[in-house]
Amino acid sequence: MLKVGPDWWKTLFDETYLITDARSVCDDRLTSREVDFIEEMLGLEKSWPILDLCGGQGRHSLELARRGFQDVTVLDYSKVLVDLGRRRAQEERLNTLFLKKDARKTGLPSRRFRVIIVMASSFGYFVDEGQNEEILREAFRLLMPKGLLLLDLPNRDHVLNHFTPQSWHEANEEILVCRKRSLDEDIVYGREMVISKRKGLIRDVTYCTRLYSPEKITAMLRSTGFDAVSIQKDFVSHEDRLDYGLMINRMIVIAHKA
Repeated sequence: MLKVGPDWWKTLFDETYLITDARSVCDDRLTSREVDFIEEMLGLEKSWPILDLCGGQGRHSLELARRGFQDVTVLDYSKVLVDLGRRRAQEERLNTLFLKKDARKTGLPSRRFRVIIVMASSFGYFVDEGQNEEILREAFRLLMPKGLLLLDLPNRDHVLNHFTPQSWHEANEEILVCRKRSLDEDIVYGREMVISKRKGLIRDVTYCTRLYSPEKITAMLRSTGFDAVSIQKDFVSHEDRLDYGLMINRMIVIAHKA
């Protein structure tokens, strides 16, 4: 069984990540399709304050800002991604705000946002479930009454039924990415080896992501104060059927703050 450190997420999301995961996190057409989906599912209004929690370089938030949304904030722990998003917002003269903070304790004012989105399987990084619950409690605190939380999670049933212990792909002409995966109850442990054709092995890291059944995530949300939880399974935004790991088939969870 692969082992991961408790703080693996603090260092994984860097310049190399933008290469290894470019086909998902740097694909403008994919981002546009996902923002179309968010707008339709949540019935967003342009004036609503929106928080993109664990939002990386803000690909969804920047697209929302391009579409005329007036109050969009991105929060992420990665300085590399936050700095990248901030530069792009400045270059395009978008008013998207980027913050480098911990999603468990943001320090932001209570009841600040009408909508919070957590996209691209960015929830469930902690082996200690209590720390995942801290993020939900913080989201509840940050939402206005009648606010909405959207979680974009791996579809547990699909992962279990189509589990692949190893995958390879060419990130570009120079970089190969090998991922090995193991499953322990509802946690997927991964090892990512990044190989340069010129330099050899340039990265060897481990990570993990929790899988949630509809019943489990609903119970967690209700225990942190949310109600009226709705779930849509089998969300697919990639147009082809390559191995995108946990991003292939996802479960969309929407929870309301009464």
